[in-house]
Parts: sequence; structure tokens; C-alpha cells
Amino acid sequence: MKPMLPTLTFERPVNPDWLYEVKYDGFRAILLWTENSIKLMSRNKKSLLPQFPEINQFLLDYKEKFKPYLPLVLDGELVSLINPYKANFAAIQVRGRLKTGIKVNEMAAKSPCRLLVFDILTINGNPLHHQPLRSRKKQLLQLFKSIGLDLEVDPYNNQLLQPVLAFNDFHDLWEKVVLYDGEGIVAKHKNSLWEEGKRSPQWLKYKNWKYVRCFVTSYDKNNGYFSVSVFKEEEIVNIGQVLFGFKQDEKQALRNIMKQNMVREDEQFIFVEPAICLEVKYLELYDNQLREPHFERFRFDLTPADCTYDNFIYQQKNLPKDLEITHPEKPLWEKPKIRKSEFIHYMREVSPYLMTFLKNRLLTVIRYPHGMFGEAFYQKNCPAYAPDFVNTHQSNGINYIVCNNLKTLIWLGNQLAIEYHIPFDTINSTGPSEIVFDLDPPSIDEFHLAIKAALMIKNVFDRLNLIGFIKTSGNKGLQIYLPLPEEKFTYDDTRLFTSFIAEYLVSQDPDSFTIERLKKNRGNKLYIDYVQHGEGKTVIAPYSMRGNEYGGIATPLYWDEVDEKLNPKTFTMQNVLERIKNHGDPFRTYFHTKAIQPFSQVLDVLKKGKKEG
Repeated sequence: MKPMLPTLTFERPVNPDWLYEVKYDGFRAILLWTENSIKLMSRNKKSLLPQFPEINQFLLDYKEKFKPYLPLVLDGELVSLINPYKANFAAIQVRGRLKTGIKVNEMAAKSPCRLLVFDILTINGNPLHHQPLRSRKKQLLQLFKSIGLDLEVDPYNNQLLQPVLAFNDFHDLWEKVVLYDGEGIVAKHKNSLWEEGKRSPQWLKYKNWKYVRCFVTSYDKNNGYFSVSVFKEEEIVNIGQVLFGFKQDEKQALRNIMKQNMVREDEQFIFVEPAICLEVKYLELYDNQLREPHFERFRFDLTPADCTYDNFIYQQKNLPKDLEITHPEKPLWEKPKIRKSEFIHYMREVSPYLMTFLKNRLLTVIRYPHGMFGEAFYQKNCPAYAPDFVNTHQSNGINYIVCNNLKTLIWLGNQLAIEYHIPFDTINSTGPSEIVFDLDPPSIDEFHLAIKAALMIKNVFDRLNLIGFIKTSGNKGLQIYLPLPEEKFTYDDTRLFTSFIAEYLVSQDPDSFTIERLKKNRGNKLYIDYVQHGEGKTVIAPYSMRGNEYGGIATPLYWDEVDEKLNPKTFTMQNVLERIKNHGDPFRTYFHTKAIQPFSQVLDVLKKGKKEG
């Protein structure tokens, strides 16, 4: 079965008779499910299940619930989901190229992909192709409701089959796609039929183009592509090749100018010095090259010196009209050299993972108005000039910011809020949402003590069947998290457990660990600060940057990474984004763990022991 395809449009498809869906960047996939077989086929008729066994397992787990609706045919996109509006094209490409079963299974466990379903073509063996889209959409949602599946696209939901909803308002959906850096929107006429293999004007794809100012460096005589570049300092950096978008006379004129001004020529290429400036639109960077580049226009008003890598990085992400990044070129760190535009880029890329921990929490930030070149200050109160989209919550006379939307995070980033500190509870809870052990050695030279303490705590957790997560602090220590169900425990309960762990570590290795409050009495021992876990106290949020000289990041780890080779200074902006792309998020199952955490049994034993003691 060949899928129906949308037609590319450069005009906004705003029409009252159309519906709008988020366009996700992945592998187009059609699910054909009968009582005897499950097939997930690509548009090239390739079976996708061997490369994505997590989808097969999820469907098998739900087979009995789906059984009354078989045979079933669903149309969708197989994606590596970053946020509700964006999929990771690079990650799905990597998964598609994996060959060995061990590596496939490892990635399926660490970073599972999802099948996002936007159409239903057959149910109970009855074809729906010739029913209007609005009817098919209604039946698709009814199927998910009947099975008991959630109806939202969510990267933190373990439900690997998720429905793509249709919206009536283009502008509202478009703002979210732009804000979350999605690929674009697919507009579909509400009465459109599903026509196999047809690229239909009843379905239109409108993409979230970015624009780069660049200059031409060479022309490929074999295929007609023009290579385009930017300046990074004094170096010419190639960012891709462009062919589409030129009118015939524009392409011919550019070729002629390059021939007349070439500095050299070989069998394949004509080379020129930087001189001719263009504006090129593209979707995103992939392997440091532009994806889907299209010529937009010549820029005779620019010189090559105006076509810089800094501007390119800054312009990689579109922003809604009511958000502005001021002074994107501002230097924040000297070594590594990080500018404000790169910091904002990191914040946007990491936002799906960071914001799950900021949600509904009273936020304390540390702002660095001059980067690492000046003084920093704590900010708890929301400033009077904050825009309307910034949510706040009053507590103890302080009007705290609550970062529940990406606009707020980007606004805070523009304010150069570098560090994000959160309490152990939410604005809706009356007790702790987690326990956090802060393992803080006296200096980076004693980091091995944090590793030793972490592994000892992990050993206790394993013996008690507790599920813990670990991250670097972004400075010189480690932090261990124990997620708890909401509204079930008090800080007195958790203090009983944290003091038990602290005393256990000290009893096992008094030469390495201490609970001594006074620094002068600790020597070179690691301080187990169990008192820090309490109401009103805070901890650095996962994936927050730190205001130290190397731009460290509080980075979630896999437990098998915690050994003598671990070095907290290796976790910086570029490293962390690469980690997520290649290895997934170690805290991916964090919130699902709350429901199965057997902390009550452990606490009962501790309370009983306390009474008997």
C-alpha cells in the first residue's frame, strides 16, 4: 500500500474548510494488523519492525484490547519524539541504519521511538478510504478512547502508539510549531478522501523554514549544485549545497558570473572567492549541512563579511513575534567560547528534558547579566516587567516564577538566567515529590568520593528494591534522586530515610564520609548533607547549566557510567546535546517510576525500628 502524500506549499493554507495537524519528521509508516500478523511498512515497502522492536512489543502488549477492531490499518509517522511538536530527524536516521540486534535493542530500551497515527484506513476489516477526513479522524480518536489510550502526543509517555490531533485554528497551532521548532504543519481539507499513492492538493504541507545569509564558493558541473558557506572567524565553513528555488535565468546568471570570476577549475567544480551573497531557506542542520535548502533571493546589499557563523547559529530557530533575543552575539564564557545565541540554542534544544522538572515548581534562578565576566545574583521574585505569558505563584511573600511554558524559558534565557534551582515539591503538593541526595566532595580532586558514595547508595537501593536515578551537579559532585508518588509522604518521613542512608555511609567508611555540619571539622571527607533535603530547600534542575568556568551542566547519567573514569567536566553544552541524540535521556522513565516505587515498605521498617529503638 503506497501512502497518500501532501503537496508542498509556500503560502499559508488558511481556510475555514481545512483541518491542521503537526507535521513530524520521521519515517512514513502504515500499520497493517490482522489476527495473525503485525506489519509496519515504510513508503518503500520495507518492513520497519526489525529496526524498531519496541513498537512491535507495545502492539503485542495491547493485542487483546485491539483484537475486536482487527483487521486494522493505520497511517502515521514513525518518529524519535523530542517534544509534542517536533521529532528528531537525525535520531530516526541513526536508528534506521543500525544493523546489529544488540544495538537495536539497546536503543529501543534507552530511547524508544513512537508511531504517531494521523489516519485510520480500515477497522474491523471495513475500509474507510472513501469516508471524509473528518469522519476518519473521529473514528481514530474513538478507537484510542475505546482501547483506553491517551490522546496526546507526549515524549515522556510510555504509550508508543499516539494519535495526531486535528486543529481548526492554523495560527494557534503555527505559533506552537514555531516555538517548539517543529518541522511544519499539514493542512487537510476536512472532506478529503484517502487516495493511495497520490500527491494530493487536498493535503498541503507548510514548513517552518529558517533563513541563512551565505555566500557561494563553488559550482558542481555534474549536478548543478551551488556550494554555500559562511565565515567562522577567518575560516570559510561550508554549510551545504543548494539547487532548488532558482528561476532558470537566475541560475544561468549565477553560473556565468562564477565562470567569469573563477579562481580555479577542475573536472567537477568551478571555484570562486567569497563575493556573491545569497539568502537560503532550509529546515534544519543535519550533520552540519542544511536540510532541504531552497534559494530565496540574492543579497546584493550584503558583503561576505556579513555572512557569519554566529548569525547563522542565532537564526537557526524561529521565534514567535512576542519573543526577542537581545544582543545574541554577547560573549558569556571565554573558555569554552560561548555566546548568548549558543546558550539560547542549548536552552531550546534541551527544553523538553529540563522543563519536565521545572513544571509547577517555584523557581529560583541565578542570573549572570555579564556572563562569566561579571557578578551574578539570585532572583526569586518575578520582575514587574515580565511579559503576560510568564506564570507566577505566591509563597511566603515571594511572587515566584513558575516555568510552565517554553516562552517563559526562552525569556529567562534572554535575561541570562543561567542556573535553575527548584524545590523538592510542586505548587500543588503538600509533601516531597522526590528524595535527592547531594554528594558534594570538598573539591573536584575528591570527586572519587562522590562516586564511592553513589555506588554504596545504589547498592542499598538495589537491596531494598528502590529505583534511583543519578546526575552530576554540574560542579564537583553527584546527586541521586528517588522519585516518590505525590501527596503520600511528609518531609519527616523522608528525613528518616535520608538520615538512615547518611549514617549508614559514615558507619561503613568514616574515613571518607561525614555528617559534620562545620566545614572546618570535615577535613577532606565528603559531606552527606541529609538536612539539605527539606521544605523550602532547592536543588539544581536536571540539564541546567552552571555558572562555573567550564560551563558545566547538571547531567543525568546511566548507572553504568558511574565509575572511576567519570569526569564531571566533560558534560558541557555540545556534549550533552550529543548524548541525548545518541543515547537518549537517562531520566526518561523518572516520572513513571513514582507509581511503582516501593518506598512505603522501606519507611514502615524504619518507623518500626525507630519505635523499638
